[in-house]
Amino acid sequence: MNEMNKLKEIVFQFIEQEENVKIEPLGKGHINDSYKVVNGNEEYVLQRINHYVFKNVDQLQDNISRVTNHIRKKLQEKGLKDVERRVLTLVPTHDGALYYKDSEGNYWRITKFIKDCKSYEEINSDLAYRAGMAFGDFQKLLSDLPGEPLFETIPNFHNMEARLVTFRESVKANKAGRLAEVADLVKEIEDRAEEMCKAEKLHREGKLLKRINHCDTKVNNILFDENDKVLCVVDLDTVMPGYVLSDFGDFIRTGANTGAEDDKNLDNISVNLDIFEAYAKGYLTHAASFLTDVEIENLAFGAKLLTYMQTVRFFTDYIDGDLYYKIAYPEHNLVRTRAQFKLLQSLEENFDTMQDIVKRAAGK
Repeated sequence: MNEMNKLKEIVFQFIEQEENVKIEPLGKGHINDSYKVVNGNEEYVLQRINHYVFKNVDQLQDNISRVTNHIRKKLQEKGLKDVERRVLTLVPTHDGALYYKDSEGNYWRITKFIKDCKSYEEINSDLAYRAGMAFGDFQKLLSDLPGEPLFETIPNFHNMEARLVTFRESVKANKAGRLAEVADLVKEIEDRAEEMCKAEKLHREGKLLKRINHCDTKVNNILFDENDKVLCVVDLDTVMPGYVLSDFGDFIRTGANTGAEDDKNLDNISVNLDIFEAYAKGYLTHAASFLTDVEIENLAFGAKLLTYMQTVRFFTDYIDGDLYYKIAYPEHNLVRTRAQFKLLQSLEENFDTMQDIVKRAAGK
């Protein structure tokens, strides 16, 4: 059976069989293979779920179903029109399942395609403000999700203590024999380790809540309409319990960096405070209504935390011999590490200003 016939066989587990169905590749996702499906007037997105990353597909799909159903209900209660464009819609199989497992052990799902929308890779202050509103509203809509907490689709994903345990094991093992050349960086990581475990400590003390987080807050995970108004937040695989400061911090890490994530020229890298301020204002427009004082006080810290965490993750992989991240050249993970560390230093230097921006945006 050729590839197209295989894909058609999968699609027909979800929708009625139709000779003229069209299937073509879609997007540049790192984790899932995606295809656009056109069946007459109906359009869908077919995705292969990466079950090496997301090991419990049942729970993953249940999370997405609970989140999208809750958002849809909230939007309908508000009387909003066009609800189908404002939240992802999962299409079940003919048997009512939220995914299909093929004969080769691959897992597939289908969602309705959201028409007349666009996304952005680049960021400016206006888009940062809108993105902040989108992710703030997303968390607000889900702040009263009933029932059990969501499943953690990637255990300890933003747990700094767990990341440091892995890092220290890698340093001890020194599998790739690279440690001697990077001893200075190991010291920099350890010098900050205690402060960077603050979120876990506050959580154990009952001072920092776990809420529903997106856990991949990049601007390209937001769909906009033709007038650049936010339609909805997408890419919901990593939606799970976490600290809001890590969602806030991850956007700043990726969106407010004046350089590239793997910039060889460290002079290019610093925090763009205009982007930081725009995102904080947009985010707190919705989020200030449900966040605690402790959460608001630690949003700027979240930017440092997620940048430190990513420094540790790139660095761990470099010490291990580049087993996790794809690299374009032998020193790639070390270049990424140093670039992230430079951003961290800029965040540290500007921390008081960032705290003031958050306070003003929250009306404190």
